[in-house]
Amino acid sequence: MLQEIYVLIPLIVILCAATFYLGWFMQNKVTKSKIMSADEQAKRIISEGEKAALNLKKEKLLEVRDEWYKKKQEFDNDVQTRKNKLKSFEKQLQDKEELLSKRMDEYAKKDKNAQKLENELNSKVTVLEEKEKKLENLIQEHNQRLENISGLTQDEAKNILMNNLIQETKMQTAGKLKEIRDEMKLEAKKLARNLIVQAIQRSAADHSVETTVSVLNIQSDELKGRIIGKEGRNVRAFEAATGVDIIVDDTPEAITISAFDPFRREVAKIAMERLIADGRIHPTRIEEVVEKVKKELEEEIIRVGENSIIECGMHGVHPELVRLVGRMKYRTSYGQNLLQHSIEVAHLCGIMAVELGLDPVIAKRAGLLHDVGKVVDREVEGPHAIIGYDLAKKFKEHPVVCNAIGAHHEDMEMETPIAVIVQACDAISGARPGARRESVEGYVKRLQKLEEVAKSFEGVGRTYAIQAGREVRVIVEHDKVSDSLADQLSVDIASKIQEEMEYPGQIKVTVIRERRSVAYAK
Repeated sequence: MLQEIYVLIPLIVILCAATFYLGWFMQNKVTKSKIMSADEQAKRIISEGEKAALNLKKEKLLEVRDEWYKKKQEFDNDVQTRKNKLKSFEKQLQDKEELLSKRMDEYAKKDKNAQKLENELNSKVTVLEEKEKKLENLIQEHNQRLENISGLTQDEAKNILMNNLIQETKMQTAGKLKEIRDEMKLEAKKLARNLIVQAIQRSAADHSVETTVSVLNIQSDELKGRIIGKEGRNVRAFEAATGVDIIVDDTPEAITISAFDPFRREVAKIAMERLIADGRIHPTRIEEVVEKVKKELEEEIIRVGENSIIECGMHGVHPELVRLVGRMKYRTSYGQNLLQHSIEVAHLCGIMAVELGLDPVIAKRAGLLHDVGKVVDREVEGPHAIIGYDLAKKFKEHPVVCNAIGAHHEDMEMETPIAVIVQACDAISGARPGARRESVEGYVKRLQKLEEVAKSFEGVGRTYAIQAGREVRVIVEHDKVSDSLADQLSVDIASKIQEEMEYPGQIKVTVIRERRSVAYAK
């Protein structure tokens, strides 16, 4: 058994080795076969690639050659075009050189001619200078002879000629101005007269008279003693509380309340009436009643302001301006109630604005508020027009309204036609007969000033202020003022009156020139 095993083992080993060798041989052969197949395939692929590369190379060479020919053709064309342009430029340059050469020749000829002319001109100038010297000598001799004959120097003769020329020019100018002014008056009078008359008629208002006293009727003279009080304490307390003067005199059943402030006078009148009706008149009661009346009148002021604004068709007015408008009821100007005057001016402004194609609402607003600066406390200094302008600007009124308020007395420049309308309507309202009055002393001074202004012009002989200062008649000396200059003189006097005087309404200036020749038969 062991022998068989020993025999089998070598056989198995040999068999395994043979099997291994056979497997290796077969594997090696298969591998060589694959390698050979792969080499052949690689050679075939390389061969095909070389052929394809060769074909591609030929194609690219053909494309490059075509592109090169194309670029070469374009380059040749561009070169040829540039050569043509260069030839054209060369030709133009040659033409310009030829033209420049011709012009140089022409300039040379002209220069020679100019030199020749200059020489001739110099010679003529020399001759003219000699002649001018001779002429000056002749003129001097002639002037000397004229001076000897006339007995005047050259400067004196010039002054006489200049004065005559100025007088002649003034005469011609005055005549022309008169013609223009007459034409303008004919055109403007019709429209202005109709417009103003229509506005005044449509806004007729009551006249008012300035007063500084109020008369209070009482039932009997026995009340005067109670009003005066013990040792006058009631009167003193009343005057201290109201700021008025109480006059208790021999006038039967009446006492007089005197004050320049209408508001204080109204407070005193109502308070006194209530004290008399109540019967209790003593300092404490007086103070209570006066304070209560002041509060009631303040409320009344606001109601009056609101009613006035509604009457003028306004809205959106600041409450402080409403209160100031109400206070106008207790203010006067030259005897004219300020509130009535302002309402009248507002209506006039609205009517004129409609006729002239302007905004009537803005015009009415400016007319009602134009004198609002007059009711401000006395602590505020300055013209009432500027004070009113500042107030309107502070309370954000329309710029046109502000300018109209500030410019209605020419304290500032007018910027809109509505400002002119407000100024004109203010003058119309104040100039109506009976609308205003002034003190006798102020009236006399105004007439004297009017005559002095008119008499300050040269050639004026006498001046007369007539018709309550609404016209001044000027009599001129006939030998100093001609008919033409008389018309211009009236304009100059009117302008000076406007600059130097303040007055309500307008003043007519009439210049009178006459010549009287007197002879006596003997």
